[in-house]
Amino acid sequence: MNSGSMQDFFKGKTILVTGATGFLAKVFIEKILRIQPDIKKLYLLLRASNSDLAAHRLQNEVFEIDLFRVLRGELGEDFDSFVSEKVVAIAGDVGIENLGIKDEKLKIEMFEEIDVIVHSAATTNFDERFDISMDVNTKGALHVLNFAKNCQKLKAFVHISTAYVCGDAKYENGIVREKAFEMDQSLKETSKLDIHKEMKLLEEKIAELKTMNADESTMKFALKDYGMERANLHGWPNSYVFTKAMGEMLLVHHKENVALIIIRPTIVTSTFNDPFPGWIEGVRTIDNVIYSYGKGKLKSFVGDPITILDAIPADMVINCVIAAIFIHSNQPPKNFIYHVSSSIRNPLRYSDIRNFCHWYFTKNPCINQNGKPIVVSNPFRVNNFDAFNIYMSATQRVLNLVSKICPNSLQDVYDKKSRQIRMMHRLGTLYKPYVYFKSVFDDTNTEILRMATKGHPKIENVELNFDPTSIDWTDYMMNTHIPGLVKYQTK
Repeated sequence: MNSGSMQDFFKGKTILVTGATGFLAKVFIEKILRIQPDIKKLYLLLRASNSDLAAHRLQNEVFEIDLFRVLRGELGEDFDSFVSEKVVAIAGDVGIENLGIKDEKLKIEMFEEIDVIVHSAATTNFDERFDISMDVNTKGALHVLNFAKNCQKLKAFVHISTAYVCGDAKYENGIVREKAFEMDQSLKETSKLDIHKEMKLLEEKIAELKTMNADESTMKFALKDYGMERANLHGWPNSYVFTKAMGEMLLVHHKENVALIIIRPTIVTSTFNDPFPGWIEGVRTIDNVIYSYGKGKLKSFVGDPITILDAIPADMVINCVIAAIFIHSNQPPKNFIYHVSSSIRNPLRYSDIRNFCHWYFTKNPCINQNGKPIVVSNPFRVNNFDAFNIYMSATQRVLNLVSKICPNSLQDVYDKKSRQIRMMHRLGTLYKPYVYFKSVFDDTNTEILRMATKGHPKIENVELNFDPTSIDWTDYMMNTHIPGLVKYQTK
């Protein structure tokens, strides 16, 4: 355990952050710059063809966004010069060895200077092309680890994963433990996973599609389907969590003496408090459901009402990251996997989300394109997925029949309703593993870290709350998260 103060630990340190334009990475960057302005340097890696374009992306997509308004307010006119002094934009790609960094001099400087790596780069689309997911989530993890092994001063390597790498497996007593995967571990007894074979099979699939002269659209959907097929074969519901799980396996198997820390957040939501409540960017699992309902596009909630939707605010995830770096710096932690979750200590049920949505949008309706408030109905529940499929098919058949009887007069209504049905079916299929999830996430390691953080005499003047019991879900959802989501979607 680090015996110095946290302020002193980060003072003069150099940190590499991958995926710098991602949601969690931005929250981390803002927090570090605000709590320790005497940090030496932040190397921020993002995709760009050169350093000038990387710097331009950082300025537009990171430092000019609302998240930085508190820091900008504190520094005033000095904000831009402060960022220029502390931040180095790195054009690169985690899917390429040496992170795609072409400048050898820069690479040597990074090897000599970097104290901490936070690997946040990922593609989080559930139905991403399998080759993209494999490059970023699986190969990317290994490439960053190999880069880390060359960093002479490295004190901590943080890999941000997801708790849902647990997949569809059944767990003892319904509790997912903070446990590392074994190399090439499948979640199904009927299949044998070999990561390198998966990479080879993917290469062969791409070659096969090229031989068939498949166009870009055909290639995209074929590789999306192939990713789902391979994930399902081994017990994962989609290519996102499958490739993230394989990435974890490679990291644990090859880490050697690197002080590896794996952070597994659950469903990440808007900021709880820091730097201010309700900041969000992008639309995640439950947010699609919430906003689609508010816009009048979703009439039913598909899922088991007693399912626990494990959600955690973004700033709590980052507080856990910072605490883990500080507590475990300079020594590889014995327990290095942390579930940042709420399901055991402060459960939020799917039925709660349904109720919050109805209450909020009844009182605060969205406005349609004609400037009229969108009236939402009390959503009906479809507790069984088979019943959902039957309902979808029956609704589509009724629409088809009406379209045949009145082929011209109701075409606009038919098209609109058909789009709603397709959207509902897509959401239902993608989110089925989450809205029918039967397990909860053990957070014993994270609780030990929380206690170490709370009891540490040298964490002064820094709020590092990642305690889910501090969340009042009704207040947070009604007054913070849903308003923040609506603001983001309508800006």
